[in-house]
Amino acid sequence: MSEADETDDDAIRDLVVRLSRPHRTGGRVIERAALLADGSDFDAVIAWIVAHGGEPEAPVPRRSAGGLHSARLVGPADAAPLRFILPAGALG
Repeated sequence: MSEADETDDDAIRDLVVRLSRPHRTGGRVIERAALLADGSDFDAVIAWIVAHGGEPEAPVPRRSAGGLHSARLVGPADAAPLRFILPAGALG
């Protein structure tokens, strides 16, 4: 790993530590909206999270709206994950 890569890695780690919060599993959770609002390289941060064992949170199951067209499901079928979960020790 080059010195520039280590600097990028440290910068992304600092960003994730700053924007994440504790998760009930003992790891950390980071909101997609927080990453986008920060203005940093979203794709690089997501790649870093995945490389360190992070996973997108399972989407909430779609639900029926009921009524005349109850076969319709509410919510987009391919919505982006809203949060990413990092395992315990991933930031250590």
